Amino acid sequence: MKVGCPFITCAVKKRGIEFCWQCPEHENCERWYERRKWGRSHDSFACYQRLEDNIAFIERQGISAFVKDQKERERLLTAMLAEFNEGRSKSFYCIVATVMDIQEITQAIAQARDESVGKDISGKSKTLHLITNKIAEERKYNLKLRK
Repeated sequence: MKVGCPFITCAVKKRGIEFCWQCPEHENCERWYERRKWGRSHDSFACYQRLEDNIAFIERQGISAFVKDQKERERLLTAMLAEFNEGRSKSFYCIVATVMDIQEITQAIAQARDESVGKDISGKSKTLHLITNKIAEERKYNLKLRK
């Protein structure tokens, strides 16, 4: 038996809305609160770290702006994979692209490009890892999947 997402079930099937951010009760929803709280510390899905920020972004700027933001994250991920992936960093770069701010990712890539001139792919990857991990430590991001 497959278990569906309780939020999609509630939003789409019961309330006829796209997702929780459109619900007038989302700020006071106990299920929503518990899920956000648990997700910040336990969930293996990196996107839960930005869930509240993403919803606030959509509320302020709309879904079109959010889609544009996600396309920029995809572009940055593609750049990281093309220039810095030594064959073992795909998941890490996916998390970076999901969790970190776009400006931080852009700056990290630029810095890694500058600092890794003449290095092989392994050295380039290590450079970007060090830079992004430093940002993550300062900003208290979790760049590891929780299992």
